[in-house]
Amino acid sequence: MSDHAPDAQSLRVSDAEREHIIGLLQRATGAGMLDLDEFTRRVDVALAARTRGELNVVVLDLPGMTHPEQPTGTATRRSPVRTPQSTTTTVDSEGTTELRSVLGSITRRGEWDVPARLVIRAKVGSTDLDFTAARIPHDVVEIELDVVAGSVEMRMPHGSHVEHHEVQSVLSSFEDKRRAAPDGTPGPTFRLTGSVRAGSVEIRSPKRRWWRGDQ
Repeated sequence: MSDHAPDAQSLRVSDAEREHIIGLLQRATGAGMLDLDEFTRRVDVALAARTRGELNVVVLDLPGMTHPEQPTGTATRRSPVRTPQSTTTTVDSEGTTELRSVLGSITRRGEWDVPARLVIRAKVGSTDLDFTAARIPHDVVEIELDVVAGSVEMRMPHGSHVEHHEVQSVLSSFEDKRRAAPDGTPGPTFRLTGSVRAGSVEIRSPKRRWWRGDQ
């Protein structure tokens, strides 16, 4: 057996350490040190890192960002990169609607028209979609997720079906919190695909009425 302790940079990292580093990257992006593309690339590196050396490399050039066992004196000052808060909605020639939130939030509630295909891009942003009173003329609604350190919450109408087995989730929370449907009312099928990296997705039932004693 060797008497030498392993080099700190070669030690394996845990999910908690990856989450810590991603939190630092979020702070750096909010402070204007990273643009969105660079943030996304560094998150991917952090998620794939197996050792502290591989993990620390994504924050070494960010002043004021620290992590246990990070070498001192290696951070270099860099000019701020403006990553403005933005939310956009676009529709392409095929009718696909893209909702994009960057350091901001997008909300759809009440009566709104749901397209047959939605793309949700949440990069350090949030998207809140309430389908319960929306106009949905389609039997199937396809929703592609591209979530990086962002959050998505969806409230589904009664009688709807949700298929989400094709969604890839990495160091993220994906929770289906729907209650059992109270009746056999038929509804549309929501088919979810795409990926969630260091983010969260919640699928919920319609809100209950307080005067019925529900929460």
